[in-house]
Amino acid sequence: MELIRARSRHNALPQLGELELALLELLWQKPGSDVKALASALTPERRPSISTLQSTVERLHRKNLLDRSKQGHAYVYTPVVKRGELMGRLIGDVINALHDGPTETILSGFVNAAASIDNDSLDRLKLLIDKHETNRRNA
Repeated sequence: MELIRARSRHNALPQLGELELALLELLWQKPGSDVKALASALTPERRPSISTLQSTVERLHRKNLLDRSKQGHAYVYTPVVKRGELMGRLIGDVINALHDGPTETILSGFVNAAASIDNDSLDRLKLLIDKHETNRRNA
């Protein structure tokens, strides 16, 4: 496990907790929200205290995942990265952390995951691979 942990630290995204991901999701839907708006968007059973939310968005800001600006007495937060970009980087981090030798198992798992999303995912994956191969040939 130490090998995976050590490998995943190299150029990796910071680890994200469940609340951090939930707040990022809300901010992708409504950028420029303050902590009170985020609190009201969370369901009552999932809503932590305001101070917990403040420390969580501050942590996301320190991780360079949120930008903030002062409006009146409160900070408003905007995601620095797009949702798809973050997902791609997280998937890349997992692959890099677990990769040790042949990639067939990783690639097979990725294809199976794409196929389970919807019928068009495999077609989009093939188009992305074709585009990547074309770019590589032209480089």
